[in-house]
Amino acid sequence: MWYWTKLLFFILIGAVAVWLLYEVLTFPSISSLRSQNPVTTSMIEYRLSEARAEDREPRKYMIWMPIDQISPNLQRAVLAGEDSRFFEHNGFDWDAIQKAWDEAVAEGKKQAVEECEAEVKAGNVAKKDCMPSEADWIPPMPSFKRGASTVTQQLAKNLYLSEDRNFLRKGREAVYTYFLERELSKKRILEIYLNVIEWGDGVYGAEAAARVHFKKSASNLTREEAAFLAAMIPSPLNVFNPQKNRRRVVRRQRVLLRHMNAMKLKY
Repeated sequence: MWYWTKLLFFILIGAVAVWLLYEVLTFPSISSLRSQNPVTTSMIEYRLSEARAEDREPRKYMIWMPIDQISPNLQRAVLAGEDSRFFEHNGFDWDAIQKAWDEAVAEGKKQAVEECEAEVKAGNVAKKDCMPSEADWIPPMPSFKRGASTVTQQLAKNLYLSEDRNFLRKGREAVYTYFLERELSKKRILEIYLNVIEWGDGVYGAEAAARVHFKKSASNLTREEAAFLAAMIPSPLNVFNPQKNRRRVVRRQRVLLRHMNAMKLKY
């Protein structure tokens, strides 16, 4: 028995060592981003492969633009919508994470109670037998995401990670976020972010977005136009796609217009 226990232990240690070696060998050269602009990202490649799998023509419209040539209106609008404490945190906004967790738990509790009441009303179970405990309120991993990711975390995910949602990917995201903050300035992080994020089907970066949606350069965006583009960021293909849900985009645009002037660009 002791022999097999030791064997399993050494196999486990070996597996962990192999995994760590793999992580080290495949770790991206984040420091190179100080001077090199990424020409693609993990998310862009995923979209391209997704289009090919669906027999659609892969699209990639991306024009790199230095941050000094991107309207400050857009910079402020994006930070107002995605990461209002960008210049204060070190990549992780713990207050936002706690708030997102509390909201997810509250939503989980609400759904569990509603499901219980529906079962009681249908006569399927007694209320005392289905009323949820605190363990039932804890949200699953995929649900605990909205409002918790900083710009740096989003950039780490877009640059290097898959669309899967699991604790291993979140762990990698945390490591990449740490090194992005350590190796790059806040200005450079925001510059890369504004140039690689998705702004429509095959549209990546602020310059491409400005040209597609407003027929102008990102340097000339007005406050209203900037807030409109920033409003699309959480879901530019679906929920905040102006072709599908323009009213939702406009409602979020109005909220951002009220907050963006308070954003100070501290670089």
